[in-house]
Amino acid sequence: MAEIYMGTGRRKTSVARVYLKPGTGKITINDQEYNDLNDYFENKIWTLHAIEPLRTVGLEGSFDLFIRVEGGGKSGQAGAVRLGIARALVAYNPDLRPILREKGYLTRDPRMVERKKYGLKKARRAPQFSKR
Repeated sequence: MAEIYMGTGRRKTSVARVYLKPGTGKITINDQEYNDLNDYFENKIWTLHAIEPLRTVGLEGSFDLFIRVEGGGKSGQAGAVRLGIARALVAYNPDLRPILREKGYLTRDPRMVERKKYGLKKARRAPQFSKR
C-alpha cells in the first residue's frame, strides 16, 4: 500500500490539512475533485502560490493531493495550503528540507488581523477630529 504524507499549514485564520499520496496529480479539496487548483482558488496567483513547493522540488504531478481547508479567505487558504504541502514534502523526503527552507516555504507567516480597540472605529482608525 502507498504511503500517505501529511502536513498542516496555517495562515491568518485559515487552516489546511494536506495529504500527499504518490499518484498522478489528482486534486481533492474539501471532498470535491478538481482538475486544476485554479478551479478552486479562481485566481492564477493564488494557485501558483499554493503549488510553489511542488514546483520547486520538481514533483508537480507525481502526487495526488487531498486537502482539507477551512477559515479565512482564498488568499489565506492558498498560503495555508502552501505551508501544508511544504511540510508534507519534508515528511516524504527530509533531504528536501534545506531547499524548501531556503525558499521560505517552511516559515509560518505570523501576521494576523489586529484587534479593534475601544474608542476607535477600527484597530487604529480614530474618529474624525473636529476643532469646533
